[in-house]
Amino acid sequence: MQNKISFDSILQAVSQFTTLQLVLVAAGIVVVFIAAYYLIFRIVKQSITEQYRVPHLLYKFIFKPGMVVFGAVSLWLVMQWLEPLFIISVYKLLVHIILLVIIVSVGLLLTRALAFAREVSAIYYDTAKDDNLEARKTRTQFKIIEKVLNFVIVIATIAFVLMTFESVRHLGTTLLASAGVIGIIIGFAAQKSISTLVAGIQIAISQPIRIDDVVVLEGEWGRIEEITLTYVVVAIWDKRRLIVPINYFIEKPFQNWTRTTTELLATVFIYMDYTVPVHAIREELTRLLPLSKYWDGKLNVVQITNATDTNVEVRILISASNSDKAFDLRCEIREAIISFLQKSYPASLPKTRIEAIANKELINSYL
Repeated sequence: MQNKISFDSILQAVSQFTTLQLVLVAAGIVVVFIAAYYLIFRIVKQSITEQYRVPHLLYKFIFKPGMVVFGAVSLWLVMQWLEPLFIISVYKLLVHIILLVIIVSVGLLLTRALAFAREVSAIYYDTAKDDNLEARKTRTQFKIIEKVLNFVIVIATIAFVLMTFESVRHLGTTLLASAGVIGIIIGFAAQKSISTLVAGIQIAISQPIRIDDVVVLEGEWGRIEEITLTYVVVAIWDKRRLIVPINYFIEKPFQNWTRTTTELLATVFIYMDYTVPVHAIREELTRLLPLSKYWDGKLNVVQITNATDTNVEVRILISASNSDKAFDLRCEIREAIISFLQKSYPASLPKTRIEAIANKELINSYL
């Protein structure tokens, strides 16, 4: 009974304030809550060092939207307590505005939480190392799933915002009966877009390509730089960017050099004269490869793979841990072997032979 009397006395005292004063009081209470929230996070941030990357990312992505949600929910709770002291129309308007802020801020918080999870996954699944197949697989799946969930969150947030308006709810009930027909019409109109979205989800599951995969398509060599729900960005070796619709990788053939492993065989072709000493090339290659930072120590082969009427084709087969190192290794070995042949066996360089046969009758006619 004492608690009831005390609460009534508080209401009676507060009822003497004007609406503006009540709003200021409520705002003051919310400011106190937000200040406490901010102070706690500042203390946490100051105690975080660079080696603790996950808490740092938590502060970076969650703090601001979390503060908005915390403040809006605090204000909503205060408004529930002050309901008897407000004019009904004013109270409904304020509560509606607060509810809209809560819905939007929660949607923002969810998208930021997905971004936080993406950055944390980048820490534990690093694609910079040589053996990064599992890391690329996980990050590709996560990026596409993140984009799908962000799309769902945006649609759901807009839907919840619209449903807070009474007129929209009634309109939704009226249109419910015709929703099937409208859905069919929209489906036919957006058939291409829907197929593109489905292709994006299919790539996330089957993964014919992954982030940082080395691919060859449309005559271009490059790396998968970005995968969205509608297109893929391929970084070409000369810094250009090839934008490809995502369903291209479902409908058309292409080369993926790192589908199962990043290791690649590097091939160097050299065309020499028939007098070239193949054993000398083998010995020089065996000497050169351990000195190269690009060689993975696995493959070292020299073979003559073809012969024409003018020269022979010498194939040097070597290996590297990834495509970048394979390219650099090819260039390095090609330059070194050519330089070696120029200095040690210049007679083995390609040449054209002309054999002159004397015609005695023709010579005697001029004598």
